[in-house]
Amino acid sequence: MSAKNNQNNEYSAKQIQVLEGLEAVRRRPSMYIGSTSSRGLHHLVFEVVDNSIDEVLAGYCKQIKVIINEDGSISVTDDGRGIPVENHPQEKRPAVEVVLTTLHAGGKFNTDSYKVAGGLHGVGVSVVNALSEWLEVEVYRDGKIYSQRYERGKKNTSISSQVAPSAKNTGTRITFYPDQKIFDSIDFENEIIIQRLRELAFLNKGTRITFKDMRSGREEKFKYEGGIIQYVAYLNQGKETVPKKPVYLHKLVDSFEVEMALQYHAGYAEVIYSYANNIHTQEGGTHEYGFKVSLTRLINDFARKLGMLKDNQSNLSGEDIREGLTAVLSVKLMDPQFEGQTKTKLGNNDIRSIMDNICYEGLEAYFEQNPAVARRVIEKAIRASRAREAARKARELTRRKNALEISSLPGKLADCTSKDPGESELFIVEGDSAGGSAKQGRDRRFQAILPLRGKILNVEKARLDRILANEEIRNLITALGTGIENEFDISRTRYQKIIIMTDADVDGAHIRVLLLTFFYRFMHELIDSGFIYIAQPPLYKVKKGKQEKYLFRDEEMEQLGKEWGRNGGISIQRYKGLGEMNPDQLWETTMNPDTRIIKKVELVDAIRADNIFGVLMGDKVEPRRKFIEDNARMVRSLDI
Repeated sequence: MSAKNNQNNEYSAKQIQVLEGLEAVRRRPSMYIGSTSSRGLHHLVFEVVDNSIDEVLAGYCKQIKVIINEDGSISVTDDGRGIPVENHPQEKRPAVEVVLTTLHAGGKFNTDSYKVAGGLHGVGVSVVNALSEWLEVEVYRDGKIYSQRYERGKKNTSISSQVAPSAKNTGTRITFYPDQKIFDSIDFENEIIIQRLRELAFLNKGTRITFKDMRSGREEKFKYEGGIIQYVAYLNQGKETVPKKPVYLHKLVDSFEVEMALQYHAGYAEVIYSYANNIHTQEGGTHEYGFKVSLTRLINDFARKLGMLKDNQSNLSGEDIREGLTAVLSVKLMDPQFEGQTKTKLGNNDIRSIMDNICYEGLEAYFEQNPAVARRVIEKAIRASRAREAARKARELTRRKNALEISSLPGKLADCTSKDPGESELFIVEGDSAGGSAKQGRDRRFQAILPLRGKILNVEKARLDRILANEEIRNLITALGTGIENEFDISRTRYQKIIIMTDADVDGAHIRVLLLTFFYRFMHELIDSGFIYIAQPPLYKVKKGKQEKYLFRDEEMEQLGKEWGRNGGISIQRYKGLGEMNPDQLWETTMNPDTRIIKKVELVDAIRADNIFGVLMGDKVEPRRKFIEDNARMVRSLDI
């Protein structure tokens, strides 16, 4: 072995690096914010906002403002106590500087400062500082304004102060510009920020939260005196509900604060959003489990008490009881223990029995005073129980058998030869004509085609038994191989690209919405995993001499008209349907991975998505009409 190789393989004390200050964050940002993609970028905003929310929880903050500035930086301002500015006793430098430059430094570890806090590790704002090209902090307290600037996590100026215009004002303002060397993109998306701010306003009633984008002028204001009562009403907008106003329970037990609001609607989807210290516990946890167990026990007890369930009848299942339920659960506790894959599953055992007791006692008292509501809820659960048995039988028809039983796949499915889900694509195509062209034009090795006959059932208005009786939906479930509802298993999916390919007209758009409603309500994991796509077929084929172009938008057509001129041997073909394209054209424009345009379906705002699906696909006409009237001006094209 050469001397050079010996040197390269040397491993001694001098190879051990000690990263000073926030350098570790800059070296490994994903360890602290999850990723350097859009998700990680917006995480920076939420870390700063969470500090302001902690002031809300402590009872010192009533207003929060989030502003995207014209230069792309973002400012978060609150009227809390203001970060302390006096010298830290151990660090011998301003406390605000310690907070902004030191990991695991903050007031959340001291229960005298914050009895309840959303942040888990006290790394939030220091991480934001480390991953910003620059950050400026302004603190309003003691009748003065204190300010300091940092660049890439390092102090750029010493703290300075000036007399404040009003000695009564207190609070903190942090403005930062994300580091372009760290993130894939530093362009903040309004909808992602707005969703979280709206959610926080619901969870912290009476708090005024304002968002403004100085680049576009868009402004949103949130303040909900009803808190999670209004949250449930918002989720159930456009639905027939029982009772008319959500049931609300609130109780303090030892160091725990518990809030819950619930309401049933005439539909069939179960929606439960649970939170711990304002953190969305997407995987549930002990608080959600305690609620579900308690609700199931209570409804069964009341059903027997009212004679609606006889002694010889089995109990109603939790699934049956929660059909059509919308609930928001919010707990606040001193030391939340999170677990699960995304660290958003609450693990505190104490809260389970507390939730159980509060739910049972509170709902029991409510049902005693409102027996008509109790009867309607129980009747709905009994109908769900009967339908569940019918669904069980229908579900048997959708189960994909083992790979040797090819006959179990739908007859209309033109499958691909590849058995690798990672490279396999399923095109869901509108109509037999387009299906025929797609089958001829595809690459058989990795592309499968499933034609749909007409519009599938609107699943927002149907129970599972009726859904599974629909042949088109049954074929779709069988082709995918994942099963449905409790039997759904994403690891069994046969295709990791599921592409909705419909005509570029109103009917095609309607079919897309029906399919997306089905995926969202019954297979949302496919959306979460990024497996659902929408194909973008061209609207026009334009020829001038030997030149030939496919255009996908009316704006492109207008631009080309200016470039080529309106006259002079130009032929324009407007595609009203995929069936008008021959197989070669369909492959070239819409199916060839090298040239096609497909859009991934991503869930940015689950709350808003749930609300919109309910409004557009639900039973009530008036909210749907209002939605169309309010949003008609944003429609870019419409085929009549």
